Amino acid sequence: MTLVSIDDQLASLSSSQSSVAWRSPSNIAIVKYWGKHGIQLPRNPSISFTLDAAHTDTKVTFKKKEQVDNDISVDFYFEGEANEAFASKIIKFLDGLDEEFSFLRDYDFKIESSNSFPHSSGIASSASAMSALALCICSIEKILTGWPNDSTDFLQKASYIARLGSGSAARSLFPEVASWGTHSEIENSSDIRAIAFGDELHESFKGYHDDILIVSAAEKSVSSRAGHALMEGNPFAAVRYEQANRNMVSTIEALKTGDILKFGKILEEEAMTLHALMMCSDPSYILMKAGTLAVIDKVRAFRKETYLPLYFTLDAGPNVHLLYPDEVADQIWPFIEKELKPFCVDGKIIRDRIGSGPRMI
Repeated sequence: MTLVSIDDQLASLSSSQSSVAWRSPSNIAIVKYWGKHGIQLPRNPSISFTLDAAHTDTKVTFKKKEQVDNDISVDFYFEGEANEAFASKIIKFLDGLDEEFSFLRDYDFKIESSNSFPHSSGIASSASAMSALALCICSIEKILTGWPNDSTDFLQKASYIARLGSGSAARSLFPEVASWGTHSEIENSSDIRAIAFGDELHESFKGYHDDILIVSAAEKSVSSRAGHALMEGNPFAAVRYEQANRNMVSTIEALKTGDILKFGKILEEEAMTLHALMMCSDPSYILMKAGTLAVIDKVRAFRKETYLPLYFTLDAGPNVHLLYPDEVADQIWPFIEKELKPFCVDGKIIRDRIGSGPRMI
């Protein structure tokens, strides 16, 4: 696929359009965001790889209302089926955006969305879904008003809007690596939107693989929204936020210098800390499955035996992300296929890698 810049994609929008569609990726956090306050503001900064194969496609069709009223009008279709529960959530989300978009009550909206991966199974479906929706709404603003004029303003606003729907969605707007959350040592960092990592990513991480093992495709027993709320009473919350700030500095250093060993250590530490926090919540809960633990044990044993840089992480769910450099893919994939695939539902593995960010479709 020939990559087209965001500026060129925005330039292709026409005032005569009545629909717009975006494909936006999920992301996998290296340093995890867990715990929030205010209106979708993070308790600690986070940094993530933008993915490629795990994405959401969203199309929004808009038509001027024949009779203007004060309601937000949305028909929502997920995977081709009308979904009133999702529609209600989106209406509630859009209902709070009057100051950002003055046109929302003047149009009837039809939203059609689909994922390339199982919904609500711990692959940050809200990140790809809300970033795709934010891109569509910001594009409609461009179609109707002509603003913004460039990709910088467009992406900053889209990241801000995406964050209001799902915190991690703020990071899905940028290629390769993005960070979100204020940190004293990260220039231009912000709690209200994410920022791109820039051009400092070491060559060792270019084309980095993320094979996602679908240990369970079932909906999570505890949503991420509920999990974030439980951090308010977690006895280890303050220590965790200090750890995250330290790990941000170390992660950025590793990504710039190509230190895969340091990167891998932080990656796994963050995954285990995230799930330990869940177990220490009140009430406590466990999202890992028996297959999750079996995969982790096998990955550690494989790395100890081969010295190959295969590392794991987990999002807020049971499915395991396996990260490794492209140059060792031929040595690692046979192990994954033979030893780990049996733990996956119907042998399902999403073979993903660092991606180039969202694109208009």
